[in-house]
Amino acid sequence: MQARPYHTAPTSFPSPSKLPRFHRTPSPAKIKIPRVISISTPDTADHASSRTSLDTIDDHVAAFWDYQFLFVSQRSETTEAVTLRVVDGAIPSNFPSGTYYLTGPGLFTDDHGSTVHPLDGHGYLRAFNIDGVSREVKFMARYVKTEAQVEEHDPETNTWRFTYRGPFSVLKGGKRLGNTKVMKNVANTSVLRWGGKLLCLWEGGDPYEIELGTLDTTGRFDMINGRDSSMDNRSNGGDTWDIAAGLLKPILHGVFKMPPKRLLSHYKLDAKRNRLITASCNAEDMLLPRSNFTFYEYDENFKLLQRQEFNIPDHLMIHDWAFTDTHYILFANRIKLDVIGSMTAICGLSPMISALSVNPSKSTSPIYLLPRFPEKSPSNRNWRVPVEAPSTMWLLHVGNAYEAKDVHGNLQIQIHASICSYQWFNFQKLFGYNWQNAKLDPSVMNVKEGGDELLPHLVQVSINLDADGTCQESSVEPLNQWSKPADFPVINPDFSGNKNKYVYAASSSGSRQTLPHFPFDMVVKLNLLDKSIHTWTVGARRFIGEPIFVPKGREEDDGYLLVVEYAVAIQRCYLVILNPKRIGKADALVARLEVPRHLNFPLGFHGFWANGS
Repeated sequence: MQARPYHTAPTSFPSPSKLPRFHRTPSPAKIKIPRVISISTPDTADHASSRTSLDTIDDHVAAFWDYQFLFVSQRSETTEAVTLRVVDGAIPSNFPSGTYYLTGPGLFTDDHGSTVHPLDGHGYLRAFNIDGVSREVKFMARYVKTEAQVEEHDPETNTWRFTYRGPFSVLKGGKRLGNTKVMKNVANTSVLRWGGKLLCLWEGGDPYEIELGTLDTTGRFDMINGRDSSMDNRSNGGDTWDIAAGLLKPILHGVFKMPPKRLLSHYKLDAKRNRLITASCNAEDMLLPRSNFTFYEYDENFKLLQRQEFNIPDHLMIHDWAFTDTHYILFANRIKLDVIGSMTAICGLSPMISALSVNPSKSTSPIYLLPRFPEKSPSNRNWRVPVEAPSTMWLLHVGNAYEAKDVHGNLQIQIHASICSYQWFNFQKLFGYNWQNAKLDPSVMNVKEGGDELLPHLVQVSINLDADGTCQESSVEPLNQWSKPADFPVINPDFSGNKNKYVYAASSSGSRQTLPHFPFDMVVKLNLLDKSIHTWTVGARRFIGEPIFVPKGREEDDGYLLVVEYAVAIQRCYLVILNPKRIGKADALVARLEVPRHLNFPLGFHGFWANGS
């Protein structure tokens, strides 16, 4: 049975045509902002603060504005570190010293009438340096000086003119027809500190290296295309698709400036082997019904230890992936070319991403188990044949994966991830963005009917292989039966690739009628052994992003959780420190620190905790 289109009834919001663009902060003289008396976390056992909850407004207008304010541009940068003020609790004396890096878009509008999708916003790196001795947090924020950022920003006048289209946007004030500047590497998706280097990554290009301390941009860091290039000079056989690839490569590289291989923004850290693992795909894979993925493993000094390439006979779009002791794991997010969308995209009438659409033609989800160490693999399993999971799902993010082998050689693989429905996922409408009127529509992320199944939610995928590598069983179940929309699953990084007991994620309390599913306002902790669930909610008209675990001891939940609170109604951001062991209790909140108002920033994407000063 093929998946059928699912028509949803969105939450009713004010007509976007009657409201200003989402990315500009409206003038108080022209726009009446909904009244806010006070915003705080209720004093109940289900919340993590003792602050008193006062009256708040929760209607469609307030919800619309709260959603827009989550994506307000921040043009200011820090010239030197700013000490954050503690407004709740205190930084504990045993907090490990280190830096929490958070990246995401910082700019959505230029000074010439153009707007961009949040995924095309220029990378804005935030750094919270926590000194466990002085118990102070110093904050810095800088734009990543990518090639596109340098071209589009005038530092003397601090004005912007967008010239790059980007994959998800259409320029209003710039060149549209014939604009080949599609691959707008904005370095805004993830951040990593490894081998003495601080890197900001993007889905489709080289990462940018950032100077530790100052956050100055050093330049591009070639992790894949310039390393061991001799390994690329091998014969591809010469079938039809090889010939097509050979014709596409010079066009994509010469005209559209795409690198031969596009580095994926998500990486993995193998805690057991102390390795960094990255993955890339070929540039031409976006247009051909096959996919070439290459995996790279580096030691702690960034020395390339191994490199493996896999050719998969399917048209895939991979954002995140998993690994275990013996496998790389790819969930086959299947796509197809959209002919009409391709024509309008080439003409500059629609975003370039409109050339692609999801392909929900199968009733199952192929999962590829790729051998990590083929020479050590005891089975003769054909990795080109995927495991067919009994559910049609689009993978978003992976929290962890691990495997266990019994005495008979049978292998069980567990994957904890966030997925969504093919029927809901739409490249052009992510975050509710409408490129035609340059506004965000909250109803896209807050469908009324079937939201728990359509929207991002947590699952456990189980795969059982016998000693010969044959799949005996596969299943997909809600993680701990948690059915509320959720994303950004994380674990204690010291357990990455190993069996874990706890998963943390951003989720929604559902307490807000007008924004029941997204943005998220709750941290959920799931105990995978006893199946218990504990939550901490940030409070009325406040949202959160991805949580980050800071390890402190040997126990898996011994440490702290960091998460940014976005108090959008009052245009403030806070760094929140939580005690993972106390999630679900009134004293889960350890500390809350205020970012100065003039440095309030939009929603971040992914973060990284780096030990040390």
